[in-house]
Amino acid sequence: MEREIRDRYSDAVLQEARSRYGIARNDITLLDGFESFMYAFARNGRDYILRIGHSRRRTPDLIRGEVDWINYLAAGGAGVAKAVPSQNGVLVEVIPDAHDGRFLATAFEMAQGRPVWEMGGWTDALVEAYGRLLGRIHALSKSYKPGNPAWQRLSWDDPLNVTLPPVEPLIARRYKQVLAHLRALPRDKDSYGMIHQDAHAANFFVDEHGRITLFDFDDCVYGHFAYDLAMVLFYAVTNRDDATAFAPPFWQQFMRGYRTENDLDPVWQQEIPHFMKLREIDLYAVIQRDHDSLQGNVWVGTFLQGRRERIEKMVPYLEMDFSA
Repeated sequence: MEREIRDRYSDAVLQEARSRYGIARNDITLLDGFESFMYAFARNGRDYILRIGHSRRRTPDLIRGEVDWINYLAAGGAGVAKAVPSQNGVLVEVIPDAHDGRFLATAFEMAQGRPVWEMGGWTDALVEAYGRLLGRIHALSKSYKPGNPAWQRLSWDDPLNVTLPPVEPLIARRYKQVLAHLRALPRDKDSYGMIHQDAHAANFFVDEHGRITLFDFDDCVYGHFAYDLAMVLFYAVTNRDDATAFAPPFWQQFMRGYRTENDLDPVWQQEIPHFMKLREIDLYAVIQRDHDSLQGNVWVGTFLQGRRERIEKMVPYLEMDFSA
């Protein structure tokens, strides 16, 4: 989180957000948050999540576009954590920060269940359900239109989304090469639409019946459906010693579920390595930028091993035959 956003936050902002959502002081608990202040709260016997972000990251209309899409997906039967209105009947509450910006409060239903690693890990049934969920989201996205044109989210390659933190010159050139290739891809309605862009296992819960609820749509954009699929595989194999053995059966099971909900031309699978390389470079750059605060993080340390050399030589992130 930007230091300036953190410095502008105060108990008064939280108190105002609580008032607007009807949350009692003793019914709210602070959670971990990377880019926003996150809380769990209870109201009328039900559990919810309160997110308080800032206009320095997202405008009020971009947040309105996010929750509009989430609730459209929920209405279409996708397993997502629905946004809920405030006491004023709005989905985004705007709270001045006493400077030149605004805090933006949004509430969501709390996802039922627990993370996949607390539910016994990956099973064939769970991986297939995961694929069905992404397939349903992409199928619904083909007909989605924002409730208000002003709420339209950005494209994946908008300058605000692809500005890389400072990195070594050769890494920056590799990023531009990958970006140029992906920007040249077609953007038709059967392959391009609203995507989550970060639908990895840390962003969904699984209940005792194997039902998945996806959350954290903060990074949603207009993008290629193959980009969403690539992010699933990217994080599923990252830091696994058995990645090359794990990936093929995982991918086969995932796509079996995906195809029950959405038709995507198989030719797009050939682009998945390029989207994975994009995320690899982006993640590398973010880690380099935030290096001081990430020292000692085992996941980060493992990811960085040999990473610079692999990017510079354009070694595929995952050795797998996507044409099979």
